[in-house]
Amino acid sequence: MERLAGRIMLLWGARRHALAFAAGAVGALALPPFGIFGALFISFTLLVWLMDGQASHPESGWVVRLRSVFLLGWSFGFGYFLAGLWWLGNALLVEADQFAWALPLAVLGLPAFLALFFGLATALAGLLWSDGLARLAALAFGFGFAEWLRSFVATGFPWNAIGYGAMQAPIMMQSSAVIGLFGVTTLAVFVFSLPALFGTRRGLAAGMACGIVLLCAHFGYGAYRLSTTTADAGEGTQTIVRLVQPVLDQSRKLQNSDRAAIFEEHLALSSAAPAEGDRRPDIIVWPETSVPFILTENQDALARIAEVLEEGQVLVAGAVRVEYSSPGSPPRYYNSVYVIDDRGEIRGAADKVHLTPFGEYVPFEDWLRDWGVENLVALPGGFSAAATRSLLSLPDGRTLYPLICYEAIFPHEIGDDVGLSTAILNITNDAWFGDTPGPYQHFQQARLRAVETGLPLIRSANSGISAVITPAGTIVDSLSFNQKAFRDVGLKEVSMPSWSDAERQTHFWLIEMIMFLIAVTSRNGFNFRRN
Repeated sequence: MERLAGRIMLLWGARRHALAFAAGAVGALALPPFGIFGALFISFTLLVWLMDGQASHPESGWVVRLRSVFLLGWSFGFGYFLAGLWWLGNALLVEADQFAWALPLAVLGLPAFLALFFGLATALAGLLWSDGLARLAALAFGFGFAEWLRSFVATGFPWNAIGYGAMQAPIMMQSSAVIGLFGVTTLAVFVFSLPALFGTRRGLAAGMACGIVLLCAHFGYGAYRLSTTTADAGEGTQTIVRLVQPVLDQSRKLQNSDRAAIFEEHLALSSAAPAEGDRRPDIIVWPETSVPFILTENQDALARIAEVLEEGQVLVAGAVRVEYSSPGSPPRYYNSVYVIDDRGEIRGAADKVHLTPFGEYVPFEDWLRDWGVENLVALPGGFSAAATRSLLSLPDGRTLYPLICYEAIFPHEIGDDVGLSTAILNITNDAWFGDTPGPYQHFQQARLRAVETGLPLIRSANSGISAVITPAGTIVDSLSFNQKAFRDVGLKEVSMPSWSDAERQTHFWLIEMIMFLIAVTSRNGFNFRRN
């Protein structure tokens, strides 16, 4: 290991950045659908040795060295995000004649932008770099801060945060209930970097001891919390939820001539008889934008829903909602979810708060439209965002906390009022991305919201993955990707004690402070003084 570490430290120029790029790309193998846990150990070990190599050139000035470590982190991040997000380009091929020109921007441009955050992470670590265990603390501090920043800068995009690589199974997810996604990210980077100590030996014993303690705490707390969930499994009222997964090709949904047939396909899956001996569903859930027309302007559609629903049943469906501020004013469109009762009456609605850039609205619209940039969703002016998140009240008094599409990737956007809900509802349409890693990554991130809030999660996706998730992140039942079917799932209305988002953020910053103090009190290398 020492010989290998030495050779990597001596790399320079293009070979150094090529290895950093490759290390980041290998790390993406820890993400769904691959879930290779060891991949990030390889990635961060290589990154530490590459950082060590930069620190071994004290003859350059501090500005040059800081720029060098920033670019090193950028190369690492570019490899990680390119390998983990290439599938975004698939959405542009649905209407290739209009959007294929933007393929390089989605496949290369977004990873290049997100890689700036990893460049910031290594730059912060470089300012505190030393030898031994402390440099790993510096790297953990830098990545924790950068990933937290990535969750809200430029509307935020915390997709595939490093912490998800350490939370691939329910037993590995429970720590997020205490320290949140970014607390897990900070500690994960520290642990993933520990094998680098075998290449330099300094701090090896202390590092291995810390790693064993953190891993035991991570898995031990997970086992404890899962056992608590199992003990409570028999408690609570059970509701039968029917997940409808129509698996409609996105290009078909864009055709006006096929809308009536699409609507009837949803109704057919909703009205199908349950398996022999099973109870009929209480709640039927359709995916995001599953209603292919403006429902409030189509009374015949509401009448058909009333025909299909049996007494006491409720339909929860994604739809586009239109609103006029005054007669003659241009319409405002909202990506919404409706609650419809057995009489065909709309009993409640909630609008999406956090819209998808370039999918549902165009940032800097007036300027970019002059350059021909349009929404993927063809609506005049795009969608409008709701000012606040509304809870969905069902006729029987139960309440759902709605997260539409990629809103489920933002842990900080779930407010304290989530505690008033029976369950979290996530409806989405991942058919834009085809059979790629995207839907699997989205599903994993949605599961974490159940763990963090201590509430069950109901998820309905057009092409999958649809499931009911327990408050501990375990799957009660699910529909596989591209499986056109329905599934009746028993939802136990139980919750688990959980920390608030503010408390999780406090714990995250305490971890960041500890890592910073370890790094700053041990700094003796990477001298940034003027020569």
